[in-house]
Amino acid sequence: MDMTFAALADPTRRALLARLSEGQALSVSELAQPFAMSLPAIMKHLDVLSDAGLLAREKSGRVVACRLTAAPMAQAMQWLSRYQRFWFDNLDRLAAFVEDEPWKQQASPSPAASKPSPKKSTRRGSTRRN
Repeated sequence: MDMTFAALADPTRRALLARLSEGQALSVSELAQPFAMSLPAIMKHLDVLSDAGLLAREKSGRVVACRLTAAPMAQAMQWLSRYQRFWFDNLDRLAAFVEDEPWKQQASPSPAASKPSPKKSTRRGSTRRN
């Protein structure tokens, strides 16, 4: 699962997977087409995705086709769903508290408490002695 999250951490790799999620296998050059980076850089991204098990490559002649393999993402989703339930439950409790709690107006502070503190007396004028 660590490799899955590490592979998904990069926006380029997520974009590559998004392109593959359309269901059809794409060649490496087709995958690289919309990206402003070199083919070797794309190949490195594909290696990371392949090592994480998110991508399968099939070579047919000189063409290497890539397709999405989503099994590792299913494991990650199961792990994330536990925390999703935790946050939804906590947010639901917070919403219920906020909606059900009658909010009382805060009492205004007493007049004595709102008086500014007296200033310390300081000597005004010239401080030089003659």
